[in-house]
Amino acid sequence: MIELYQLAYSPYCIVQRRILEFAGARFKIINIPNGDRSRVWRLTRRRYYAVPVIRDGRSVIFETSEDSQVIAKYLDTKFGLGLFPAEWEGVQSLLWRYFEGEIEAVGFKLNDIYWQENLKDEDPLPFLRHKERKFGRGCLALWHTQQESLLAQFTERLAPCEQMLAGKPFLLGVRPLFADFDLFGMLGNFLYSGHYRLPAVYPRLAAWHGRMSQIQFPTAA
Repeated sequence: MIELYQLAYSPYCIVQRRILEFAGARFKIINIPNGDRSRVWRLTRRRYYAVPVIRDGRSVIFETSEDSQVIAKYLDTKFGLGLFPAEWEGVQSLLWRYFEGEIEAVGFKLNDIYWQENLKDEDPLPFLRHKERKFGRGCLALWHTQQESLLAQFTERLAPCEQMLAGKPFLLGVRPLFADFDLFGMLGNFLYSGHYRLPAVYPRLAAWHGRMSQIQFPTAA
């Protein structure tokens, strides 16, 4: 059985979790405490400490760079999902960089505003320490004061996604590709706290999100 090592609220983990669900794969989730990555460090033989990480039998799969998509491509090949067709290779590369850059950069701040609720079952100190070392002391409180402007930025950055869905059910056509799962993960992080909804001005995006939440890979009878 495949094992997915994750942080439940991580957008990148949500991407892989949804791909596994879409594939109909049997998999086990192992949640890693935010402040203790030692299990992942050991699993990857001291080569990697971030999440997600996949273990499939003797194979341990993790990313090799910020834009590698090693895990998704492994799952795509293993289950024959067709998420990376050659004709969309360049376009998908542009899209996932936009989603993981422009959209995630605002969405995670909006989710982190509710960090104490999100981490109610674990020690919050490592999370606070990590965020303040990376973004500066008081960053979480600052983002709370900026919530209204951050929501406006987030809404603006989603506009191309709404436009892409004109006349088709998924971003690039009649079936979901990796770009759809990647955007789903970034939005999953934004929605994780339960305090937000997708912007009402984007009805096509809301309908797409509903489809992405339920769609299953068609298997031969």
